[in-house]
Amino acid sequence: MSEVQNNKPQNQEQDLNQILKARREKLANLQAAGKDPFVITKYDQTHHSQEIKDNFEALEGQTVSIAGRIMFKRVMGKASFCNVQDLQGNIQSYVARDSIGEEAYADFKKYDVGDLVGIKGEVFKTKTGETSVHAAEVTLLSKSLQVLPEKYHGLTNTDIRYRQRYTDLIMNQDVRDTFVKRSQIISSIRRYLDGQGFLEVETPMLVSNAGGAAARPFETHYNALDEDVKLRISLELYLKRLIVGGMEKVYEIGRVFRNEGLDTRHNPEFTLMELYQAYTDYYGMMDLTENMFRHVAQEVCGTTLIPYGDVEIDLGKPFERLTMIDAIKKYTGIDFNEIKTTEEAKAIADEKEVHYEDRHTRGDIINLFFEEFVEEHLIQPTFIMDHPVEISPLTKRKPDQPELVERFELFITAREMCNAYSELNDPIDQRERFKAQEAALAAGDEEANTTDEDFMNALEIGMPPTGGIGYGIDRLVMLLTNSPAIRDVLLFPTMKSLDK
Repeated sequence: MSEVQNNKPQNQEQDLNQILKARREKLANLQAAGKDPFVITKYDQTHHSQEIKDNFEALEGQTVSIAGRIMFKRVMGKASFCNVQDLQGNIQSYVARDSIGEEAYADFKKYDVGDLVGIKGEVFKTKTGETSVHAAEVTLLSKSLQVLPEKYHGLTNTDIRYRQRYTDLIMNQDVRDTFVKRSQIISSIRRYLDGQGFLEVETPMLVSNAGGAAARPFETHYNALDEDVKLRISLELYLKRLIVGGMEKVYEIGRVFRNEGLDTRHNPEFTLMELYQAYTDYYGMMDLTENMFRHVAQEVCGTTLIPYGDVEIDLGKPFERLTMIDAIKKYTGIDFNEIKTTEEAKAIADEKEVHYEDRHTRGDIINLFFEEFVEEHLIQPTFIMDHPVEISPLTKRKPDQPELVERFELFITAREMCNAYSELNDPIDQRERFKAQEAALAAGDEEANTTDEDFMNALEIGMPPTGGIGYGIDRLVMLLTNSPAIRDVLLFPTMKSLDK
Protein backbone atom coordinates (compact mmCIF):
# COMPACT_ATOMS: atom_id res chain seq x y z
CA MET A 1 0.00 0.00 0.00
CA SER A 2 2.80 2.42 0.93
CA GLU A 3 4.50 1.73 -2.41
CA VAL A 4 1.33 2.74 -4.29
CA GLN A 5 1.05 5.93 -2.21
CA ASN A 6 4.67 6.82 -2.83
CA ASN A 7 4.21 6.39 -6.57
CA LYS A 8 1.02 8.43 -6.75
CA PRO A 9 2.57 11.93 -7.07
CA GLN A 10 5.02 10.65 -9.67
CA ASN A 11 2.20 9.02 -11.64
CA GLN A 12 0.15 12.22 -11.45
CA GLU A 13 3.08 14.23 -12.79
CA GLN A 14 3.51 11.76 -15.64
CA ASP A 15 -0.22 11.96 -16.44
CA LEU A 16 -0.07 15.75 -16.44
CA ASN A 17 2.91 15.75 -18.75
CA GLN A 18 1.01 13.50 -21.14
CA ILE A 19 -2.01 15.80 -21.09
CA LEU A 20 0.12 18.87 -21.76
CA LYS A 21 1.91 17.05 -24.58
CA ALA A 22 -1.45 16.02 -26.10
CA ARG A 23 -2.70 19.62 -26.06
CA ARG A 24 0.36 20.83 -27.92
CA GLU A 25 -0.08 18.06 -30.44
CA LYS A 26 -3.70 19.12 -30.99
CA LEU A 27 -2.53 22.67 -31.63
CA ALA A 28 0.10 21.46 -34.08
CA ASN A 29 -2.50 19.41 -35.96
CA LEU A 30 -4.84 22.41 -36.14
CA GLN A 31 -2.05 24.60 -37.47
CA ALA A 32 -1.05 21.96 -40.04
CA ALA A 33 -4.68 21.84 -41.21
CA GLY A 34 -4.80 25.64 -41.62
CA LYS A 35 -6.99 26.10 -38.52
CA ASP A 36 -4.58 27.93 -36.26
CA PRO A 37 -6.78 29.61 -33.58
CA PHE A 38 -4.11 32.20 -32.82
CA VAL A 39 -4.49 33.90 -36.20
CA ILE A 40 -8.08 34.93 -35.33
CA THR A 41 -8.09 38.62 -34.40
CA LYS A 42 -11.72 39.28 -33.38
CA TYR A 43 -15.09 37.70 -32.72
CA ASP A 44 -18.50 39.37 -32.86
CA GLN A 45 -19.84 38.68 -29.36
CA THR A 46 -23.45 39.93 -29.22
CA HIS A 47 -24.57 38.75 -25.77
CA HIS A 48 -23.29 37.55 -22.39
CA SER A 49 -24.54 34.55 -20.43
CA GLN A 50 -26.56 36.29 -17.71
CA GLU A 51 -27.98 38.75 -20.21
CA ILE A 52 -29.44 35.84 -22.18
CA LYS A 53 -30.86 34.20 -19.05
CA ASP A 54 -32.38 37.44 -17.80
CA ASN A 55 -34.00 38.21 -21.16
CA PHE A 56 -34.98 34.70 -22.26
CA GLU A 57 -38.54 35.56 -23.31
CA ALA A 58 -37.34 38.27 -25.67
CA LEU A 59 -34.42 36.22 -27.00
CA GLU A 60 -36.06 32.79 -27.36
CA GLY A 61 -35.56 31.62 -30.94
CA GLN A 62 -33.24 34.53 -31.69
CA THR A 63 -29.67 34.09 -32.94
CA VAL A 64 -26.95 35.20 -30.53
CA SER A 65 -23.17 34.95 -30.45
CA ILE A 66 -21.47 34.16 -27.16
CA ALA A 67 -17.76 33.87 -26.40
CA GLY A 68 -15.89 32.44 -23.46
CA ARG A 69 -14.01 29.51 -21.96
CA ILE A 70 -15.17 25.89 -22.07
CA MET A 71 -15.55 24.82 -18.43
CA PHE A 72 -17.35 21.54 -19.04
CA LYS A 73 -17.90 19.29 -22.06
CA ARG A 74 -19.90 16.08 -22.48
CA VAL A 75 -19.74 14.30 -25.84
CA MET A 76 -22.59 11.92 -26.67
CA GLY A 77 -22.09 10.54 -30.18
CA LYS A 78 -23.73 12.88 -32.65
CA ALA A 79 -24.55 15.57 -30.08
CA SER A 80 -22.73 17.18 -27.17
CA PHE A 81 -23.17 19.73 -24.40
CA CYS A 82 -20.66 22.25 -23.15
CA ASN A 83 -20.67 25.07 -20.63
CA VAL A 84 -19.14 28.36 -21.72
CA GLN A 85 -18.00 30.84 -19.09
CA ASP A 86 -17.83 34.58 -19.78
CA LEU A 87 -17.62 37.70 -17.61
CA GLN A 88 -21.17 37.25 -16.29
CA GLY A 89 -21.14 33.53 -15.56
CA ASN A 90 -21.88 30.28 -17.41
CA ILE A 91 -24.32 29.24 -20.10
CA GLN A 92 -24.92 25.85 -21.66
CA SER A 93 -24.59 25.18 -25.37
CA TYR A 94 -26.02 22.22 -27.30
CA VAL A 95 -23.67 21.25 -30.11
CA ALA A 96 -24.99 18.75 -32.66
CA ARG A 97 -23.20 17.31 -35.70
CA ASP A 98 -26.21 17.89 -37.96
CA SER A 99 -26.30 21.59 -36.99
CA ILE A 100 -22.64 22.58 -37.35
CA GLY A 101 -21.43 20.03 -39.91
CA GLU A 102 -19.45 16.82 -39.69
CA GLU A 103 -15.95 18.35 -39.97
CA ALA A 104 -16.67 21.11 -37.46
CA TYR A 105 -18.18 18.59 -35.05
CA ALA A 106 -15.13 16.34 -35.33
CA ASP A 107 -12.98 19.36 -34.44
CA PHE A 108 -15.26 20.31 -31.54
CA LYS A 109 -14.96 16.86 -29.99
CA LYS A 110 -11.20 17.41 -29.71
CA TYR A 111 -11.53 20.75 -27.91
CA ASP A 112 -10.39 20.77 -24.27
CA VAL A 113 -11.75 22.28 -21.09
CA GLY A 114 -10.07 25.67 -20.90
CA ASP A 115 -10.21 26.38 -24.64
CA LEU A 116 -11.79 29.69 -25.65
CA VAL A 117 -14.62 29.44 -28.17
CA GLY A 118 -17.20 31.54 -29.90
CA ILE A 119 -20.64 29.98 -30.40
CA LYS A 120 -23.37 31.32 -32.64
CA GLY A 121 -26.85 29.86 -32.44
CA GLU A 122 -30.47 30.12 -31.30
CA VAL A 123 -31.60 30.61 -27.72
CA PHE A 124 -33.82 27.82 -26.34
CA LYS A 125 -34.58 25.88 -23.17
CA THR A 126 -33.83 22.19 -22.71
CA LYS A 127 -36.40 19.70 -21.42
CA THR A 128 -35.02 20.31 -17.92
CA GLY A 129 -35.67 24.06 -18.29
CA GLU A 130 -32.06 25.21 -18.68
CA THR A 131 -31.52 28.24 -20.89
CA SER A 132 -29.10 27.22 -23.65
CA VAL A 133 -27.72 28.14 -27.04
CA HIS A 134 -28.28 25.66 -29.89
CA ALA A 135 -25.01 26.02 -31.79
CA ALA A 136 -25.02 26.65 -35.53
CA GLU A 137 -21.34 27.64 -35.60
CA VAL A 138 -18.46 26.94 -33.21
CA THR A 139 -15.19 28.83 -33.57
CA LEU A 140 -12.02 27.99 -31.65
CA LEU A 141 -10.63 31.38 -30.58
CA SER A 142 -7.67 30.29 -28.46
CA LYS A 143 -6.14 26.95 -27.49
CA SER A 144 -5.41 26.36 -23.80
CA LEU A 145 -2.09 24.57 -23.38
CA GLN A 146 -2.36 24.31 -19.60
CA VAL A 147 -4.75 22.36 -17.36
CA LEU A 148 -7.25 24.16 -15.12
CA PRO A 149 -7.69 23.07 -11.48
CA GLU A 150 -10.15 20.26 -10.83
CA LYS A 151 -13.58 21.72 -11.53
CA TYR A 152 -15.51 20.59 -8.45
CA HIS A 153 -13.09 21.93 -5.84
CA GLY A 154 -11.90 24.97 -7.74
CA LEU A 155 -8.73 26.78 -6.82
CA THR A 156 -8.44 26.95 -3.02
CA ASN A 157 -4.69 27.26 -2.36
CA THR A 158 -4.42 30.91 -1.36
CA ASP A 159 -0.77 31.29 -2.36
CA ILE A 160 -1.49 30.03 -5.89
CA ARG A 161 -4.68 32.11 -6.04
CA TYR A 162 -2.74 35.32 -5.37
CA ARG A 163 0.21 34.42 -7.61
CA GLN A 164 -1.99 33.22 -10.47
CA ARG A 165 -4.92 35.61 -10.20
CA TYR A 166 -5.86 34.84 -13.80
CA THR A 167 -6.57 31.21 -12.82
CA ASP A 168 -8.35 32.35 -9.66
CA LEU A 169 -10.67 34.56 -11.73
CA ILE A 170 -11.49 31.65 -14.03
CA MET A 171 -12.24 29.15 -11.28
CA ASN A 172 -13.94 31.31 -8.63
CA GLN A 173 -17.05 33.30 -9.53
CA ASP A 174 -17.03 35.12 -6.18
CA VAL A 175 -13.54 36.44 -6.93
CA ARG A 176 -14.70 37.84 -10.26
CA ASP A 177 -17.68 39.40 -8.49
CA THR A 178 -15.35 41.07 -5.95
CA PHE A 179 -13.27 42.77 -8.61
CA VAL A 180 -16.28 43.81 -10.66
CA LYS A 181 -17.65 45.40 -7.48
CA ARG A 182 -14.29 47.07 -6.80
CA SER A 183 -14.54 48.82 -10.15
CA GLN A 184 -18.13 49.82 -9.42
CA ILE A 185 -17.12 51.25 -6.01
CA ILE A 186 -14.43 53.47 -7.52
CA SER A 187 -16.79 54.61 -10.28
CA SER A 188 -19.46 55.42 -7.66
CA ILE A 189 -16.98 57.48 -5.63
CA ARG A 190 -16.03 59.44 -8.74
CA ARG A 191 -19.67 60.10 -9.62
CA TYR A 192 -20.38 61.31 -6.09
CA LEU A 193 -17.40 63.66 -5.91
CA ASP A 194 -17.87 64.95 -9.45
CA GLY A 195 -21.46 65.73 -8.50
CA GLN A 196 -20.17 67.72 -5.52
CA GLY A 197 -18.04 69.88 -7.79
CA PHE A 198 -14.66 68.22 -7.17
CA LEU A 199 -12.00 68.06 -9.90
CA GLU A 200 -10.00 64.85 -10.36
CA VAL A 201 -6.30 65.55 -10.78
CA GLU A 202 -2.99 63.68 -11.04
CA THR A 203 0.18 64.43 -9.07
CA PRO A 204 3.74 62.98 -9.20
CA MET A 205 4.61 59.49 -8.01
CA LEU A 206 8.39 60.06 -8.13
CA VAL A 207 9.27 62.77 -5.61
CA SER A 208 12.33 64.21 -3.93
CA ASN A 209 10.54 64.50 -0.58
CA ALA A 210 8.05 61.77 0.32
CA GLY A 211 5.89 63.54 2.90
CA GLY A 212 2.30 63.74 4.01
CA ALA A 213 2.19 60.52 6.06
CA ALA A 214 4.12 58.56 8.68
CA ALA A 215 5.73 55.83 6.59
CA ARG A 216 9.08 54.68 5.22
CA PRO A 217 9.38 55.35 1.48
CA PHE A 218 10.85 53.21 -1.25
CA GLU A 219 13.89 54.82 -2.82
CA THR A 220 15.27 54.62 -6.35
CA HIS A 221 17.71 56.46 -8.61
CA TYR A 222 16.80 58.67 -11.53
CA ASN A 223 19.59 58.08 -14.05
CA ALA A 224 18.85 61.00 -16.38
CA LEU A 225 19.26 63.56 -13.58
CA ASP A 226 21.65 61.46 -11.48
CA GLU A 227 19.41 62.02 -8.45
CA ASP A 228 17.99 59.77 -5.78
CA VAL A 229 14.20 59.97 -5.66
CA LYS A 230 11.42 58.33 -3.67
CA LEU A 231 8.06 56.79 -4.47
CA ARG A 232 5.28 58.80 -2.90
CA ILE A 233 3.76 57.65 0.39
CA SER A 234 0.88 60.14 0.21
CA LEU A 235 -0.90 62.53 -2.14
CA GLU A 236 -1.24 65.34 0.36
CA LEU A 237 1.46 67.93 -0.23
CA TYR A 238 0.92 68.28 -3.98
CA LEU A 239 -2.86 68.46 -3.65
CA LYS A 240 -2.50 71.23 -1.07
CA ARG A 241 -0.33 73.12 -3.55
CA LEU A 242 -3.34 73.04 -5.89
CA ILE A 243 -5.57 74.51 -3.18
CA VAL A 244 -3.01 77.32 -2.84
CA GLY A 245 -3.28 77.76 -6.61
CA GLY A 246 -7.04 78.35 -6.39
CA MET A 247 -8.44 74.92 -7.29
CA GLU A 248 -10.98 74.86 -4.47
CA LYS A 249 -12.10 71.19 -4.60
CA VAL A 250 -9.66 68.51 -5.80
CA TYR A 251 -9.26 64.77 -5.42
CA GLU A 252 -6.93 62.06 -6.67
CA ILE A 253 -7.25 58.27 -6.69
CA GLY A 254 -3.86 56.65 -7.14
CA ARG A 255 -1.22 54.21 -5.99
CA VAL A 256 1.04 55.05 -3.09
CA PHE A 257 4.01 53.05 -1.85
CA ARG A 258 5.09 52.37 1.73
CA ASN A 259 8.13 50.30 2.66
CA GLU A 260 6.40 48.23 5.31
CA GLY A 261 5.39 44.66 6.07
CA LEU A 262 2.61 42.48 4.69
CA ASP A 263 -0.46 41.47 6.67
CA THR A 264 -4.23 41.20 6.27
CA ARG A 265 -4.57 45.02 6.27
CA HIS A 266 -1.35 46.18 4.61
CA ASN A 267 0.28 45.86 1.21
CA PRO A 268 3.33 47.98 0.30
CA GLU A 269 1.53 49.43 -2.71
CA PHE A 270 -2.12 50.28 -2.35
CA THR A 271 -4.80 52.64 -3.64
CA LEU A 272 -5.31 55.87 -1.77
CA MET A 273 -7.81 58.63 -2.43
CA GLU A 274 -7.23 62.07 -1.03
CA LEU A 275 -9.46 65.09 -1.41
CA TYR A 276 -9.14 68.71 -0.31
CA GLN A 277 -11.80 71.39 -0.10
CA ALA A 278 -11.16 75.06 0.56
CA TYR A 279 -13.22 77.02 3.09
CA THR A 280 -14.31 74.05 5.17
CA ASP A 281 -12.97 72.13 8.18
CA TYR A 282 -12.87 68.62 9.59
CA TYR A 283 -16.57 68.73 10.43
CA GLY A 284 -17.27 69.33 6.74
CA MET A 285 -15.08 66.33 5.97
CA MET A 286 -17.08 64.20 8.43
CA ASP A 287 -20.34 65.11 6.73
CA LEU A 288 -18.89 64.43 3.28
CA THR A 289 -17.46 61.06 4.38
CA GLU A 290 -20.67 59.84 6.00
CA ASN A 291 -22.75 60.86 2.99
CA MET A 292 -20.30 59.34 0.50
CA PHE A 293 -20.03 55.98 2.29
CA ARG A 294 -23.82 55.79 2.48
CA HIS A 295 -24.17 56.74 -1.21
CA VAL A 296 -21.60 54.19 -2.42
CA ALA A 297 -23.07 51.35 -0.34
CA GLN A 298 -26.59 52.06 -1.57
CA GLU A 299 -25.53 52.42 -5.22
CA VAL A 300 -23.19 49.41 -5.38
CA CYS A 301 -24.70 47.01 -2.81
CA GLY A 302 -28.32 48.17 -2.94
CA THR A 303 -28.41 48.61 0.85
CA THR A 304 -26.69 50.43 3.70
CA LEU A 305 -26.75 47.28 5.89
CA ILE A 306 -23.48 45.58 5.01
CA PRO A 307 -22.64 42.04 6.19
CA TYR A 308 -19.02 41.68 7.25
CA GLY A 309 -17.87 38.43 8.80
CA ASP A 310 -20.35 37.62 11.55
CA VAL A 311 -21.60 41.19 12.05
CA GLU A 312 -23.81 43.61 10.13
CA ILE A 313 -22.45 47.11 9.61
CA ASP A 314 -25.09 49.85 9.56
CA LEU A 315 -24.00 52.69 7.28
CA GLY A 316 -27.50 54.14 7.27
CA LYS A 317 -27.65 55.56 10.77
CA PRO A 318 -25.56 58.54 11.97
CA PHE A 319 -21.94 57.59 12.65
CA GLU A 320 -20.86 57.84 16.30
CA ARG A 321 -18.46 60.71 17.12
CA LEU A 322 -15.98 60.42 20.02
CA THR A 323 -12.85 62.34 20.91
CA MET A 324 -9.76 60.16 21.28
CA ILE A 325 -9.49 61.03 24.98
CA ASP A 326 -13.19 60.24 25.60
CA ALA A 327 -12.86 56.94 23.72
CA ILE A 328 -9.93 55.91 25.94
CA LYS A 329 -11.94 56.87 29.02
CA LYS A 330 -14.96 54.90 27.73
CA TYR A 331 -13.01 51.66 27.35
CA THR A 332 -10.36 51.97 30.11
CA GLY A 333 -11.71 54.44 32.65
CA ILE A 334 -8.49 56.48 32.30
CA ASP A 335 -9.06 60.20 31.69
CA PHE A 336 -6.08 61.81 29.98
CA ASN A 337 -7.65 65.22 30.61
CA GLU A 338 -6.47 64.65 34.18
CA ILE A 339 -2.99 63.54 33.10
CA LYS A 340 -1.19 66.75 32.25
CA THR A 341 2.49 65.85 31.85
CA THR A 342 4.62 63.36 29.97
CA GLU A 343 5.92 61.97 33.26
CA GLU A 344 2.39 61.26 34.47
CA ALA A 345 1.53 59.68 31.11
CA LYS A 346 4.56 57.40 31.26
CA ALA A 347 3.69 56.40 34.80
CA ILE A 348 0.19 55.28 33.82
CA ALA A 349 1.66 53.51 30.77
CA ASP A 350 4.02 51.59 33.06
CA GLU A 351 1.08 50.68 35.29
CA LYS A 352 -0.97 49.39 32.34
CA GLU A 353 2.05 47.71 30.67
CA VAL A 354 1.83 49.87 27.54
CA HIS A 355 5.23 49.89 25.83
CA TYR A 356 6.65 53.26 24.81
CA GLU A 357 9.99 54.72 23.76
CA ASP A 358 12.05 57.28 25.68
CA ARG A 359 11.37 59.93 23.02
CA HIS A 360 7.58 59.58 23.37
CA THR A 361 5.60 62.41 24.94
CA ARG A 362 2.15 62.60 26.53
CA GLY A 363 0.51 62.88 23.09
CA ASP A 364 2.32 59.80 21.77
CA ILE A 365 1.25 57.81 24.82
CA ILE A 366 -2.38 58.86 24.38
CA ASN A 367 -2.20 57.39 20.87
CA LEU A 368 -0.58 54.19 22.18
CA PHE A 369 -3.40 53.76 24.72
CA PHE A 370 -5.95 54.25 21.94
CA GLU A 371 -4.32 51.62 19.74
CA GLU A 372 -3.93 49.17 22.64
CA PHE A 373 -7.34 49.44 24.28
CA VAL A 374 -9.85 51.11 21.96
CA GLU A 375 -9.46 50.19 18.28
CA GLU A 376 -10.69 46.61 18.68
CA HIS A 377 -14.06 47.87 19.98
CA LEU A 378 -14.83 50.17 17.04
CA ILE A 379 -16.94 47.83 14.92
CA GLN A 380 -19.78 50.12 13.87
CA PRO A 381 -18.85 53.39 12.08
CA THR A 382 -17.16 55.72 14.57
CA PHE A 383 -15.37 59.01 14.05
CA ILE A 384 -12.45 59.37 16.49
CA MET A 385 -11.67 63.08 16.83
CA ASP A 386 -9.19 65.55 18.28
CA HIS A 387 -5.81 63.80 18.21
CA PRO A 388 -2.66 64.96 20.06
CA VAL A 389 -0.59 67.48 18.12
CA GLU A 390 2.54 65.30 18.45
CA ILE A 391 1.14 62.70 16.03
CA SER A 392 -0.45 65.19 13.61
CA PRO A 393 2.27 67.34 12.00
CA LEU A 394 0.09 68.74 9.20
CA THR A 395 -3.07 69.54 11.15
CA LYS A 396 -4.56 72.75 12.54
CA ARG A 397 -4.60 73.05 16.33
CA LYS A 398 -7.88 73.38 18.24
CA PRO A 399 -8.08 77.04 19.26
CA ASP A 400 -9.27 76.25 22.79
CA GLN A 401 -7.01 73.20 23.28
CA PRO A 402 -3.74 73.82 21.41
CA GLU A 403 -2.27 70.50 22.56
CA LEU A 404 -4.91 68.82 20.34
CA VAL A 405 -5.67 69.16 16.63
CA GLU A 406 -8.79 69.22 14.45
CA ARG A 407 -8.42 65.71 13.10
CA PHE A 408 -10.54 62.58 12.85
CA GLU A 409 -10.16 58.99 11.80
CA LEU A 410 -13.13 56.84 10.79
CA PHE A 411 -13.08 53.29 12.17
CA ILE A 412 -15.29 50.44 10.94
CA THR A 413 -14.74 46.76 11.84
CA ALA A 414 -11.86 47.92 14.09
CA ARG A 415 -10.02 49.27 11.07
CA GLU A 416 -9.06 52.80 10.16
CA MET A 417 -10.98 53.67 6.99
CA CYS A 418 -9.87 57.27 6.55
CA ASN A 419 -7.91 60.09 8.13
CA ALA A 420 -8.93 63.77 7.94
CA TYR A 421 -7.84 67.21 9.11
CA SER A 422 -8.63 70.83 9.29
CA GLU A 423 -5.45 71.47 7.35
CA LEU A 424 -2.65 73.48 8.91
CA ASN A 425 -2.24 76.64 6.84
CA ASP A 426 -0.01 78.63 9.21
CA PRO A 427 3.47 78.46 7.60
CA ILE A 428 5.25 79.48 10.82
CA ASP A 429 3.58 76.73 12.84
CA GLN A 430 4.13 74.27 9.97
CA ARG A 431 7.87 74.94 9.93
CA GLU A 432 8.05 74.28 13.67
CA ARG A 433 6.15 71.01 13.18
CA PHE A 434 8.60 69.96 10.47
CA LYS A 435 11.49 70.76 12.83
CA ALA A 436 9.91 68.51 15.45
CA GLN A 437 9.54 65.77 12.82
CA GLU A 438 13.19 66.07 11.83
CA ALA A 439 14.18 65.81 15.48
CA ALA A 440 12.11 62.63 15.73
CA LEU A 441 13.83 61.31 12.60
CA ALA A 442 17.23 62.01 14.13
CA ALA A 443 16.09 60.21 17.29
CA GLY A 444 15.32 57.06 15.32
CA ASP A 445 11.78 57.48 13.97
CA GLU A 446 12.20 56.24 10.39
CA GLU A 447 8.63 57.27 9.52
CA ALA A 448 9.02 60.95 10.45
CA ASN A 449 8.67 63.69 7.82
CA THR A 450 11.36 66.10 6.64
CA THR A 451 10.88 69.74 5.66
CA ASP A 452 9.55 70.25 2.13
CA GLU A 453 10.78 73.74 1.26
CA ASP A 454 8.68 74.11 -1.88
CA PHE A 455 5.56 73.18 0.08
CA MET A 456 6.59 75.72 2.71
CA ASN A 457 6.88 78.35 -0.01
CA ALA A 458 3.36 77.48 -1.18
CA LEU A 459 2.01 77.91 2.37
CA GLU A 460 3.76 81.27 2.66
CA ILE A 461 2.00 82.41 -0.52
CA GLY A 462 -1.20 81.57 1.35
CA MET A 463 -3.57 78.61 1.65
CA PRO A 464 -7.22 79.22 2.61
CA PRO A 465 -8.86 77.35 5.51
CA THR A 466 -9.12 73.83 4.10
CA GLY A 467 -10.51 70.43 4.99
CA GLY A 468 -8.66 67.37 3.72
CA ILE A 469 -9.05 63.63 3.95
CA GLY A 470 -7.39 60.41 2.82
CA TYR A 471 -9.30 57.17 2.19
CA GLY A 472 -7.87 53.67 1.92
CA ILE A 473 -9.81 52.47 -1.12
CA ASP A 474 -8.77 48.85 -0.59
CA ARG A 475 -10.21 48.79 2.93
CA LEU A 476 -13.49 50.25 1.70
CA VAL A 477 -13.62 47.52 -0.95
CA MET A 478 -12.90 44.92 1.73
CA LEU A 479 -15.86 46.21 3.73
CA LEU A 480 -18.34 46.30 0.85
CA THR A 481 -17.31 42.88 -0.54
CA ASN A 482 -17.04 41.10 2.84
CA SER A 483 -13.36 40.30 2.20
CA PRO A 484 -11.19 39.44 5.23
CA ALA A 485 -7.78 40.36 3.79
CA ILE A 486 -6.43 43.16 1.62
CA ARG A 487 -4.95 40.59 -0.78
CA ASP A 488 -8.48 39.48 -1.59
CA VAL A 489 -9.25 42.89 -3.13
CA LEU A 490 -5.93 43.48 -4.92
CA LEU A 491 -5.75 41.84 -8.31
CA PHE A 492 -2.01 41.31 -8.02
CA PRO A 493 -0.89 41.64 -4.37
CA THR A 494 2.77 41.80 -3.45
CA MET A 495 4.20 38.30 -2.98
CA LYS A 496 7.58 37.06 -1.88
CA SER A 497 9.62 35.84 -4.82
CA LEU A 498 9.61 32.09 -5.29
CA ASP A 499 13.38 32.31 -5.86
CA LYS A 500 13.95 33.46 -2.26
